[in-house]
Amino acid sequence: MPISPARIAAFDILLRVEREDSYASELLHASHYSKLSVADHGLATELVMGVLRWRSLLDQRIAEHSSQKLSRLDSEVLAALRLAAFQLLFLDRVPERAAVHESVELVKRAKKRSAVPFANAVLRKLGAVARERDIASAINKSKTAEELTESSAHPLWLVERWIQQFGFDNAKQICAYDQRIPETAVRITDPAILDELRHEKIELSPGLLLSSSYRVITGDITHTRVFRENRLAIQDEASQMVSLLVGRGSSILDCCAAPGGKTRTLAERNPHAHIVAMELHPHRARMLRKLVASNYVHVIAADARKPPTSAVFDCVLTDVPCSGTGTLARNPEIKWKLRLEDLSDLQTRQLEILLAAMQRVSPKGRLVYSTCSLEKEENSAVVEKALSLDQSFRIVDCRIELEKLRTEAELRWEDINSLTDGPYLRTIPGKHPGDGFFTAILEKC
Repeated sequence: MPISPARIAAFDILLRVEREDSYASELLHASHYSKLSVADHGLATELVMGVLRWRSLLDQRIAEHSSQKLSRLDSEVLAALRLAAFQLLFLDRVPERAAVHESVELVKRAKKRSAVPFANAVLRKLGAVARERDIASAINKSKTAEELTESSAHPLWLVERWIQQFGFDNAKQICAYDQRIPETAVRITDPAILDELRHEKIELSPGLLLSSSYRVITGDITHTRVFRENRLAIQDEASQMVSLLVGRGSSILDCCAAPGGKTRTLAERNPHAHIVAMELHPHRARMLRKLVASNYVHVIAADARKPPTSAVFDCVLTDVPCSGTGTLARNPEIKWKLRLEDLSDLQTRQLEILLAAMQRVSPKGRLVYSTCSLEKEENSAVVEKALSLDQSFRIVDCRIELEKLRTEAELRWEDINSLTDGPYLRTIPGKHPGDGFFTAILEKC
């Protein structure tokens, strides 16, 4: 029996995520896998994301039946075991025989034949164990950081930080949210697009944060005509809200623009503004150009720490590269790669970008600093350091701007206070719809 294309794709992607600085979501949508059938691509996605979300729990279950320490296993063997373990423990519809047989065949395909008897023995034992049940209940019943770490498959150091910063209940909500498949959200302001999507059997529900947001209930929006023609982009609701806080102006700078969702919103809300969108990597800049078709948007490949312009702008967005701990539901591999010491390096880069961006703001102009991180080192600490070094700016309370968005019927969420932490915007996964975002609004004096 040949190995299914979905399991081959999942196996190869998991190895690349392990060995390279790659994101699973990007690899799954790479051209190499575009020939997979809809069903195979769906299964491959479920397998890859499931293994990455539950990796530590899978490893624990495998170790219970292994005669060898997992650290001594070849990466190919461990990847095959994790794939099978996820199917055996979490996917009721997958026959045990198929999960075991194909994972053993993957070990052979990786030319690790000496490990075949070992892999087969481990998976046979694991197959006799009851499937994991009621994961949400196990997370909710956790009473300590250690219990929450085990039940939700998160690193202890992250869980401890979140408990300290957000409280135990919020930390549980974050961990539970990270382990669920996130909903697909889109921004739609053109009623004609809504009609087109309904015609293509896409069922939508109104967004929970914003009036212009919609959530996909049924259907694959990536196969619709409007998506293929770049007239629609997938974008998390909290991410969309960051774009709205930038406001309006005749000239706008987007410092770290790719993949382009926020740039697109800026162009929609400021149709005649001159917008400069910077992106460090040329290939991502080219993708951004395809996504944002406005003639008023000028895309350049440049380092935001050294903007190749002396011009000043009414509005500047600095959505900086960050750890991404607010996006673990979409990018679960982050939690297994990130280290505490990485936060210091990220902060240094973020501060350099923010200070450079502050030089490009016109008098009375606005700068929005944002991350999709939950970590203080990347958020308020960066803003406070920047303000201490450049005292020509003041902080604008995000509540004021959120109230304006509600007055303009843009903001749907009622509890504005829950969205803020001091003067900052702070969305918490599980507590609020979508990813975890931080936003600060600065105004040039």
